[in-house]
Amino acid sequence: MRKRILAIGAVWMLLAGTAFVSFAQNNARTKVESGLIDAVSLFDEGRYKEASNLLRTLSAADPSNDAVCYYLGMCAIYLQDYDTAVDQLRQAVRLDPSNYWYRDRLARLYTGTKQPELAIDIYESLIKEFPKKTDIYYTLVQLYLQNGKIDEVMQTLDEIETIIGKDDMVALTKYDILMRQQKPEEAYAVLESYNKELDSPRILVAMGDHCVSQFKDTLALKYYNEALSYESGSPQALLGVSEIYRYRGDYPNYFASVTEFLNGEAAPLEMKTRYIQTLFQHTDPQFVRRFKPSLDLLVEAYHAQAPADSVVLQTASSYYYNTGDGEKARELIQSCCNLYPESISSRGIYVQLLTLLEDWEAAAPAAEQAFRDFPDQPAFLEMKTYSDYNLKDFEALIRDNERILAATSPRDTAARLRALSGIGDAWHEIGDSQKAYAAYDKALKIDPKYLPVLNNYAYYLSLEGKKLKKAYAMSKITVEAEPDNPTYLDTFGWILYLQGKALEAKPFFKHAMLYGGKDSATVLDHYAEVLYKLKEYDTARVYWNLAKNKNADGAIPDLDQRIEARLKAIE
Repeated sequence: MRKRILAIGAVWMLLAGTAFVSFAQNNARTKVESGLIDAVSLFDEGRYKEASNLLRTLSAADPSNDAVCYYLGMCAIYLQDYDTAVDQLRQAVRLDPSNYWYRDRLARLYTGTKQPELAIDIYESLIKEFPKKTDIYYTLVQLYLQNGKIDEVMQTLDEIETIIGKDDMVALTKYDILMRQQKPEEAYAVLESYNKELDSPRILVAMGDHCVSQFKDTLALKYYNEALSYESGSPQALLGVSEIYRYRGDYPNYFASVTEFLNGEAAPLEMKTRYIQTLFQHTDPQFVRRFKPSLDLLVEAYHAQAPADSVVLQTASSYYYNTGDGEKARELIQSCCNLYPESISSRGIYVQLLTLLEDWEAAAPAAEQAFRDFPDQPAFLEMKTYSDYNLKDFEALIRDNERILAATSPRDTAARLRALSGIGDAWHEIGDSQKAYAAYDKALKIDPKYLPVLNNYAYYLSLEGKKLKKAYAMSKITVEAEPDNPTYLDTFGWILYLQGKALEAKPFFKHAMLYGGKDSATVLDHYAEVLYKLKEYDTARVYWNLAKNKNADGAIPDLDQRIEARLKAIE
């Protein structure tokens, strides 16, 4: 009897132990599931590192939990640890191979990490299991296209049509592919076949565009008008019609169509902006001059669509500036600045416009205020230096360039070189050569081959008649670097002349004449002096006359008196 009691007790203990283990396992799983909810909350809040740390603890407690692996992979994606992401998502798929979302996310990760073949394999297997899920087909089309699998693309598009029937996007994709394969007849046949079965404004517009490319404008116009009969105000059809009218020179109908396009509600504002910008970037200036009143009305219609939109205001302002209405351009961009005081680009355009209009009195304070509002943008100070120079406020020019140096990183060598060059030029204008040369020396320590400083340094030395060998060496670098730059050619030729080498100087001046030298009174005068030295008096007289005509602003104060003295000496 005692043995039986013991046996029964052993069985009870065994059963009790099994129940205890089962209870412990269930309790552990419950803790993991609870922890997973907390981890997902952290993930949703964007706290990916904290979520990942918690998920690793959960994974150690229950390595078979596929959701833990999935979210570990997702955290790794956002933490840009793509190797871990791939490992964890693969593990999630292994644990639950039937889960569509795990496989889809792994495929997208393969796409993002440039492993398209692995992504294609997953989507091809998914499409067998979910044959009615059309978004898989479209994803595969994109992957096939990106990897040049054209036959697979066409086959997949056919499968889409089998599932959902005829579709605009499918037909247009087939058309684009065939056109890229240089099969225009087959491509057009796709559109024709579709058009026979269904009425689609998009397909009709595509047919019109195709006919335009084949110079069949009458047939194109027919398709565009047919598209408009189905969808009144179709922006693509209206633009197609308008371009045909413009090509034919039928400007009343052209402007009517474009105005309808701009006033219509079907086209998004971005499309209208793109059209206006393209129109004025690629249009013959004579067309703009001839039809400016009509074009003004177009821009007014465009502006009226969104009178407070910053891009619209900037685009319209650009149009008015480029067509000679600077005041209207200023009014619009100033309005943009008032509406969007936080916009750096609008403020930059405004200051730049004032500079282009040469309104230095307005440009200087506008640039100053812009820099105060955006102190991390020293480019505004650079804009101000143009006003300083043209206002002949050389002390302000020095101060502003010194502020640029203070505001820019030593790594921004381009800005620092420009600033030091400006300081040197300003000191020269003031008449302090030593300070000018000191600024130039600092610039050349940054870049010993900085051409603007080398040229100005050499030229100012030549004007003083000092250190001509040093001036020659610096100037030689500039003409070797830019052999067609008339300013550099003038400096080098003049130094040669001052060294008593007029014959050597002559070809440099002749070359300068071919590349813009004739627009400078100084270059013309220097060349005439060289010719005079070489006793080529008649030619010298010609170039001095040209110099006098270019010296209307009196940049060379003694030019007339010196020419008169030279010519008297010849006589």
